[in-house]
Amino acid sequence: MFLTAPSIENRGCDSSAPLECILNIVRALRMGSCLSAESGSPLPDSPLSPAGVRKRKILNKRPGSRKSSFEHRRDEPLHRIPGRMFLNGSSEVASLFTKQGKKGTNQDAMIVWENYGSRIDTFFCGVFDGHGRYGHIVAKRVRDSLPLKLSANLEVNMTGEDVLKEISLNTAGSMNSEDTHFISGGEDSRVSVDLQEAEKHPEIFQILKDSFLKAFRAMDRELRMHPHIDCFCSGTTAVTLVKQDLVIGNVGDSRAVLGMRDKDHSLVAVQLTVDLKPSLPEEADRIRKCRGRVFALQNEPEVARVWLPNNNSPGLAMARAFGDFCLKDFGLISVPDISHRHITEKDEFIVLATDGIWDVLSNKEVVDIVASAPARSSAAQFLVESAIRAWRYRYPTSKIDDCAVVCLFLDTNRTSAASNTKLKEQLTFVDQAEACSEKEELSNPTTSDCIGTIQTGNETLEKDAMKRP
Repeated sequence: MFLTAPSIENRGCDSSAPLECILNIVRALRMGSCLSAESGSPLPDSPLSPAGVRKRKILNKRPGSRKSSFEHRRDEPLHRIPGRMFLNGSSEVASLFTKQGKKGTNQDAMIVWENYGSRIDTFFCGVFDGHGRYGHIVAKRVRDSLPLKLSANLEVNMTGEDVLKEISLNTAGSMNSEDTHFISGGEDSRVSVDLQEAEKHPEIFQILKDSFLKAFRAMDRELRMHPHIDCFCSGTTAVTLVKQDLVIGNVGDSRAVLGMRDKDHSLVAVQLTVDLKPSLPEEADRIRKCRGRVFALQNEPEVARVWLPNNNSPGLAMARAFGDFCLKDFGLISVPDISHRHITEKDEFIVLATDGIWDVLSNKEVVDIVASAPARSSAAQFLVESAIRAWRYRYPTSKIDDCAVVCLFLDTNRTSAASNTKLKEQLTFVDQAEACSEKEELSNPTTSDCIGTIQTGNETLEKDAMKRP
């Protein structure tokens, strides 16, 4: 999601420093694009491609081998950008927390980027739920690259000062604060905007929509062409938000929920995104038109999955995702659902979370838990711990899923000075394993890693690349 927050102090940071960091990173990314996506050579996956040969050699290295020099150039300035948080912690306006489940490596990733695009009233937030053998690598790559691609597209498209002013103004009637309306945004996307507002300022909504669509498309292309990341049977969801008002881009089954007060001042939950699963009729229709198959296993009839036309694999539990290129010719897409919402004084906070939260807690339970947290700085951790308890109670024999949560508070101007001081404290728990895992390298998967088999009568599925709900 992309959000522009209520105006807050700049905390003494030089506004030019983050911009310079972003420009350096974008330049480095463009260099990488010239060497891959824009070249006329075959795809790296092609047996005839020299890049494919190079890729196999690199992937056969041991996991402890070094990253490429390009990876180091990208990561070093990125992690030094002021206001960019991706580990467990908090700030004055946000709380982040992730915890590994019982299924292996934590494949969830998250980010809050304050002063996004060098604007002190703008935030980028996102959670990413990886799946498959290398899902944790894919999720982190999208976490790091997608905000840069979106920022670059917004910078290119927003050339007029008037457009920038229009977007930052919360004009009366710009959006219905109680609802989110969906209209068709193209063949494969739904764009949520207010029709009257779109007629008043069509250039604004078109710019935002185009920037999100281009950034998501470029992100998936980068994953396909990347020489060090195997995404054939691995991928990730993404629910991203930019706060200048709220602009949300969603792929997969992670979710965004708003906590707001109704006319009686009661706290209510408003779901801002649609879980893009194969069970949705329009998603299933698209997949079947592309020769993909949608069905559920007998031992979990409530979970529709996506399968190859002539093979009972990989059984993906979502209809849209980054990566997963084994299914991209058969109906799986990475085109986001895009929605816009005007923030009002009734809106208190937004929760972005992976399905490890939503599988065991309702939207109302989530907003109630966040509102009742001992402190806003620990709200995300409080929610994750509540979800883990719910997992143990509801599914005592099941493995707990990874959980990642971002809480973004919208009413910071109404909090007390004491509360702000408490929020400013950083959480002491930092997942060192997360930082270490950034240096992981990959090994090439065998066919058995990607291809699952179903045994008639016993209904067992071997799947490294399948995401369980």
